[in-house]
Amino acid sequence: MKKFTTVDDINDLDELILTAKKIKSDPFGNSGLGKHKTLGLLFFNPSLRTRLSTQKAALNLGMDCIVMNLNTEGWSLEFEDGTIMDGDKAEHIKEAAQVISQYCDIVGVRSFPTLTDKEKDEAEQVINAFTKYASVPVISLEGATEHPLQAVADALTIQEYKTKRKPKVVLTWAPHPKALPHAVPNSFVKIMKLSGYELVIAHPEGYELNPEITKGATITNNQDEAFKNADFIYAKNWSAYNDYGKILSKDMNWTVTQEKMELTANAKFLHCLPVRRNMIVSDEVLDGDNSIVIPQANNRTYAAQAILTKILENEN
Repeated sequence: MKKFTTVDDINDLDELILTAKKIKSDPFGNSGLGKHKTLGLLFFNPSLRTRLSTQKAALNLGMDCIVMNLNTEGWSLEFEDGTIMDGDKAEHIKEAAQVISQYCDIVGVRSFPTLTDKEKDEAEQVINAFTKYASVPVISLEGATEHPLQAVADALTIQEYKTKRKPKVVLTWAPHPKALPHAVPNSFVKIMKLSGYELVIAHPEGYELNPEITKGATITNNQDEAFKNADFIYAKNWSAYNDYGKILSKDMNWTVTQEKMELTANAKFLHCLPVRRNMIVSDEVLDGDNSIVIPQANNRTYAAQAILTKILENEN
């Protein structure tokens, strides 16, 4: 593995999940792999789980970490080629990425979408610019269209809790007061398709995701129907894709409640966190015995450590 910016960079998901499980059973078993190596974590946007879990994963491998919040601590970066830099941008990504590559052996970048310019967002301008100009491997800490580290943790969690070879997994839209990106649902859909599970996506009309990503999944506008006999419920909000970045509904009937969970086959509840209580999901569900959001968050460390391991092994 030379980079990890999309679920599409996974060559063998079963082998990757097995690696993550082995790491989880012995987190310090390969603590010398990253000796004298430095991981740079660059954040254009806020983070809690991604920042802490990736940093912990690196430390478990013996790596040093440098963390920088670029929007508040770095120079404002220019990403357009051929521009006359007479505005507020002080440094071009060409120089920045090359300089950072001299200080770090692997670079992680977190950059959210504009949710106003679909073409720019789908081009993954920021992360792809780092990938283009950096001379070291780049990993996505969440981009404009994908959150692949989260997806690996999701797949690991479902693999740990499933009781049948091919469980029914439901990705359900839920209401939220703000317009949110498509990164988490996009990567979740991709990795569930790789897993070969029965995948159902439930959302109100107008909330279709990118059809190139959801191709092959069952899609419904009936949440109750989707929940029937489900083994896992993954709740997540996202803004409209076709009417790009817009909030078309805040329908609280789509909130995941205990009554709706009773339609399932005693399903486990997942969410990537942070979560809006009693909007995305009721307290009763989130605090209930079938909620596995905390173990899911814990698996973020082992997902990141598995990816770092693959990259370090390739580099060595």
